[in-house]
Amino acid sequence: MRNEGTGSWPARRARKTPHRTALIHGDTSFTYAELYDRTTRLAHALRARGLRRGDRIAYLGPNHPSYLETLFAAGTLGAVFVPLNTRLAGPEIAYQLADSGAKALIHGPSHTGLVAGLPGSTDVRTYLEVGEEYEAVLASASDDPVDEPVAPDDTCIIMYTSGTTGRPKGAMLSHGNLTWNAINVLVDTDLITDERALVSAPLFHTAGLNMLTLPVLLKGGTCVLVESFDPDATFELVERHRISFMFGVPTMFDQLARHPRWADADLSSLRILTCGGSPVPTPLIAAYQERGLTFLQGYGMTETAPGALFLDAEHAVSKAGSAGVPHFFSDVRVVRPDLTPADVGETGEVVVRGPHVMSGYWGLPEESAASFADGWFRSGDAACIDEDGYVFIVDRIKDMIISGGENIYPAEIEDLLLAHPDIVECAVIGVPDDKWGEVPRAVVVPREGATLDPDDILASLSGRLARYKIPKSVVLADELPRTASGKLLKSRVRNRYGNS
Repeated sequence: MRNEGTGSWPARRARKTPHRTALIHGDTSFTYAELYDRTTRLAHALRARGLRRGDRIAYLGPNHPSYLETLFAAGTLGAVFVPLNTRLAGPEIAYQLADSGAKALIHGPSHTGLVAGLPGSTDVRTYLEVGEEYEAVLASASDDPVDEPVAPDDTCIIMYTSGTTGRPKGAMLSHGNLTWNAINVLVDTDLITDERALVSAPLFHTAGLNMLTLPVLLKGGTCVLVESFDPDATFELVERHRISFMFGVPTMFDQLARHPRWADADLSSLRILTCGGSPVPTPLIAAYQERGLTFLQGYGMTETAPGALFLDAEHAVSKAGSAGVPHFFSDVRVVRPDLTPADVGETGEVVVRGPHVMSGYWGLPEESAASFADGWFRSGDAACIDEDGYVFIVDRIKDMIISGGENIYPAEIEDLLLAHPDIVECAVIGVPDDKWGEVPRAVVVPREGATLDPDDILASLSGRLARYKIPKSVVLADELPRTASGKLLKSRVRNRYGNS
């Protein structure tokens, strides 16, 4: 087998555990042998449509077996998989398709209308809708093995992450990046072959795919795919499938703990609960510990595939608020601007190095070079380290807002707001929210003589941004605080407008 990448995983699993269940979706299940067969057929079908090594193959749709089949089929051909966020608006999807140069788009039926409305300026020439069309294509394709050489350093995925400039950037993650990240998960969470994972976090997010699904499939466990998170359905699925492994953001776990079924639900099968996106509040940790459950928390980013720091169960309480220590095959430092190590308790920038760190951003050589310093990836996040080596994230240098586990970058929203004819200045900040942790708020300065209606401002963003990115409130201001050189002082904006 000349394929050393993730595209070979179905074949390698099929020769070891062909009859074990790999995927469950609703009433449908596939063994590893069936996953290999379907992946191989899809690879042949895509090749017959002209897809070759290095070509980009995009997927748009909720969690579904076809998502993983497309990922593995792309890897089988040596092509590059481009997962698209289902919550994005049409123009945002079109940008990522055009930027990546994707030649094929496989999409769920829920997004047929959006796909039909995409502009013709993309390179996409092959469209395939999941359902009858997709199944017919697989049924008619060859099942002969595909023996395409793929190396660990070859790019596997272009996963988009918004940048501070407002334009999404495609992090290039290699097959090796994903493999080493999965190995880190296997080492640090003690996954077993009988693992049964509930995948309700979206697969287009790096954590749902790389911290949960791929490690379980590498180990030979079972992934139960659901299209969206629902607290009531989650209790039902945990009991029915004897789920042992779950990932979620704090909001998801909080909804479970507040649900009427919480006290009496059978959670005895749960063994591993991992949480990311933001720190788990101490009361939530206590609520789960009362049920005999402990969170494993971590810190990472798309660019590091994503795991960088990990807080194990043993220290979940004693180091509450910490992001933990580096994963086994990861190196993390907190450094000063000159890259010298920060002292204990001193705030510095988190930098990461390891075989799981991306090679750079797609089509952005200058930004790629600027994101590394002496071989270390610069996270843009500020942190401090305690005397035991545990890292505490204390601020976001890049002003990123995390709302319900979704990364929101103010510059993207600000660019659109500044296009409004009656807005001369604006700043988007995160404000506390009981449900989502934090949500965006727009602080805008009207053009002289203009009368701005906050509802009209928000309405102007509808359809241009994903709904979760649209600010939940608008504050009108006479001016925004700036330095003598004209630089916006975001910290003062937060202090003045972020608490009420």
